[in-house]
Amino acid sequence: MLAVPGRHRSVALLTFVLVAQVLLLAGQIRQDEHQVRLIRLWAVGIVTPFERAGTWTISKIRGTWSGYFDLVHTKQENGALQAEVNRLRVQNTQLLSQAAEGQRLATLLGFRDSHPDVPMAVARVIASSADGSSHTFYINRGEKDGIRRNMPVITPDGVVGKIFEVFGGASEVLLITDKDSGLGALLAGTRIQGPIGGSGDPFVQMKYVSNDETVTVGQEVLTSGEDRIFPKDLPVGTVTEVKSGSPFKQIRVQPAAHLDRLEEVMVLLMKQESITKPVSTASDAAPGGTSAAATVKREE
Repeated sequence: MLAVPGRHRSVALLTFVLVAQVLLLAGQIRQDEHQVRLIRLWAVGIVTPFERAGTWTISKIRGTWSGYFDLVHTKQENGALQAEVNRLRVQNTQLLSQAAEGQRLATLLGFRDSHPDVPMAVARVIASSADGSSHTFYINRGEKDGIRRNMPVITPDGVVGKIFEVFGGASEVLLITDKDSGLGALLAGTRIQGPIGGSGDPFVQMKYVSNDETVTVGQEVLTSGEDRIFPKDLPVGTVTEVKSGSPFKQIRVQPAAHLDRLEEVMVLLMKQESITKPVSTASDAAPGGTSAAATVKREE
């Protein structure tokens, strides 16, 4: 043990006695009207800064820790909400698609019911030709359904094409826009006749109309029945462009049917019917186009 010098021992003893005396006095003296002992005030004054610092530190640590978990939970909730939103979007798209399909089928059925004397089959488009230069598609009706080659294919808006090849449970349809297609047509009003041929683009051409004939943009083009395939007076399209040519006019026609978004079509199981009265069952006619007709009279 270290030896403490005598003079230092006296100073330490004196200091101890003074501190003890002060503490005893502080324990006896009361401060202000609340009669709080002075020593307690000193103790509180000494301890309070440390307590405040400890409380602040703990609150920060606790806030950071809880905030981290809150962020994790928030991220998980956001992920779940986003998944639910995506699911609802898909469901909404499906419902809209089903509603549109129901409307199209109702239109087709309404058209068929308005032609009780004309046998026809409603068919669904199941595929398109893989050849980019060929304007054909396939339907889910074939030989077993009574489908035969060259039968007309239409929608309530107008002419689509004709049956090109027939299989057991499916058929290939040649669109009127295909370069190899053709049909007899005439101009509504003037009854000027000229064949319609495809050009490989979304439009068709009316051919062999003399430059002396008057043809105007917006004029309706109908089937003439001269091809012995399409019934007479079915809507083909609307004239969109007329130019003088050599030796015939160049007449461009916008098809009445929406050939770029076909999903259901009708195959007429007989030919050479004359359709004379228009119906307004088409849900969205093409620009300048008309709906197909309602009253059928067979040609003997």
